[in-house]
Amino acid sequence: MPFIRTEFSDLTPAQLYEMNQQLLNDSVPTRPLIDALAPMSTLRAEYENGSPSFLKQIDWLTNNGFDRVRRTRGDGDCFYRSLGFAYIESTINNPERDFAVASSLSVLSSTKETLDKAGIEKLVYEDFYDDFTSLIESITKPGADGLVLNGERLLQAFQQAEISNSIVIYLRFLTSAQIRLNREAYEGFLVHPDTKEPMDVDSFCANVVQAMGKEADNVEIEALCRALQLNVELAYLNGVRTDGVDFIKFENDSNNSAPPLVLLYRPGHYDILVKRST
Repeated sequence: MPFIRTEFSDLTPAQLYEMNQQLLNDSVPTRPLIDALAPMSTLRAEYENGSPSFLKQIDWLTNNGFDRVRRTRGDGDCFYRSLGFAYIESTINNPERDFAVASSLSVLSSTKETLDKAGIEKLVYEDFYDDFTSLIESITKPGADGLVLNGERLLQAFQQAEISNSIVIYLRFLTSAQIRLNREAYEGFLVHPDTKEPMDVDSFCANVVQAMGKEADNVEIEALCRALQLNVELAYLNGVRTDGVDFIKFENDSNNSAPPLVLLYRPGHYDILVKRST
């Protein structure tokens, strides 16, 4: 590890990104597309030879109720995969499950119009849409095996590349469509993820948003949360603060009482944070 005992506040964003990617590669080289829940201690163990400030941030999360993490593969699609999983899992766990399923299907149905208006042909996206909605429908409607979708079967589905990547692709298409249809809101914030040079909307959507394996940033997160009417919070673990963790909030659900989906962001990677029940 090149950054052992280095102060994280002295690292550039590129160095933080490189460090986290190295940790991801070293810890579990063959990590599943999305993994079972694990205690935060497993994440903490990865940084025990690094900066104490990172450990303090992880401890702060644990002390504030975030006691588990669901890890995703660091393949550039981790944001979309994490969000897709957390979105469906929150519907499964909703105490008003029937209503939650109906609401999710209604929102997803409306997204087809968004894609159509953005010029994304139905023939291109309809199979991915069907895979997405079929999963949500199976929360309350038993499948051919007579079983409804629960957390365990959702994890099994997301560990299958065909289904998991289908959800990722649909979410990428939807994000692209949202940006294309609201150019004035996003065009001043679009930069190439590597060179940081400004990009126009069409190039950004074609080469960054719709391309598999490209990391998402705040622009894509805001666009997707708006399209799906979601509240999402990102816990930003960067090893700079020692007295807490900054949460970046994306609030687009008209139901203010809806609990947000919470993701853990480290430069270059997203996982899912789970808070213990109160």
